[in-house]
Amino acid sequence: MATRRQRGFTLIEVVVAFVLLSLVLATSFELFTTGMRRAVDLEERSGALAVAQARMAAVGVEMPLKEGSASGESNGGKYRWTVTITRSEEGAAEAHQPLATPYGLYRVETVVTWRAADERDRTFSLATLELGSIL
Repeated sequence: MATRRQRGFTLIEVVVAFVLLSLVLATSFELFTTGMRRAVDLEERSGALAVAQARMAAVGVEMPLKEGSASGESNGGKYRWTVTITRSEEGAAEAHQPLATPYGLYRVETVVTWRAADERDRTFSLATLELGSIL
């Protein structure tokens, strides 16, 4: 009687297959979690940008364009913002030739801070120059 040869996988083949599968799954999981972290970070930064842009747009409308600063919170206290307005000498004439005009340049800077999902403090800032009355 001829013996039948058993067909199937050896133990070493099964172990190698499980090792390869575990490496693929671990790499896939790492890529997925990194992508999710970056998506949350991007969403938080987008929110900070929206707050900063809204505060910049409010200068001259809700907030007078004069030297000083204001601060507050938005989005349920998640974002804290500070708007600082200072007189800018950028673009002014040389000191020995003063310009006689009732207008001047103001530097408007908005700084937004928040506590990120990874429990670290983050900061985002925008700055611009605006023309306003110096009287």
